[in-house]
Amino acid sequence: MKLNVAALSIAGAILWGASVFLVTLANVVVPDYGVAFLNMIAALYPGYHVGAGLGALLIGTAYAVVDGAIGGALLGWLYNLVAVSTRDSAENASAGHRARHRFGHHAH
Repeated sequence: MKLNVAALSIAGAILWGASVFLVTLANVVVPDYGVAFLNMIAALYPGYHVGAGLGALLIGTAYAVVDGAIGGALLGWLYNLVAVSTRDSAENASAGHRARHRFGHHAH
């Protein structure tokens, strides 16, 4: 089964964007909330600063949406690549087993 890479990319964008948005929003309301997480985000996303208010909310969310989309697309692409090679290996092994069985070579 192949994954829809575009759909996974959109889902990743929504999930990661919403995560950063909600934690940053909570930090705007309660300044001690999520500081360790947001410091990690600040280390990854240039221009994002913990405690910068609504500017941080917009910058962090924008970075997270793009980051999540790229991550989702890479995950979908990699899954499809591995699934195809795994399926091909399984089909080749199954075809070899059927051929041995058909010609009376039973491996037990």
